[in-house]
Amino acid sequence: MSEIDTSTLYDKVAFAKLLDLRREFAEGGVSRMVLDARPELTNNFENVHGGVIMTMLDMAMSSAALSKADFKKAVITVDMSTHFLHPGKGRLVAHGRAVGGGKSICFCEAHIEDAAGQRVASAMGAFKYVDPR
Repeated sequence: MSEIDTSTLYDKVAFAKLLDLRREFAEGGVSRMVLDARPELTNNFENVHGGVIMTMLDMAMSSAALSKADFKKAVITVDMSTHFLHPGKGRLVAHGRAVGGGKSICFCEAHIEDAAGQRVASAMGAFKYVDPR
């Protein structure tokens, strides 16, 4: 049986398409995601909604974990801790990085910056590697 390539699975994530959350980079345990804020993604203070922020962080970390495994596995989030630091507005960039783990779990961290370089949020997470079949 041939190995599965999970590098294109992100293109099938309907929720990411709905948000227009784009994966710009995922390689060697590092990833970058980009989102341009728009009114339907904001809260009552006209900041990007916390759920969208958490989704960006989760997707950045999972992309980093997948790339660390050379896109031969899939991942599921088993734990995530998020810190909201500054309101998110405009173009947001999430940076993810795999920082440890083993064959079955990957530990990651991520942060989001706005266009001015202000840190909007950060997270740590654990991702379980699973068979993509």
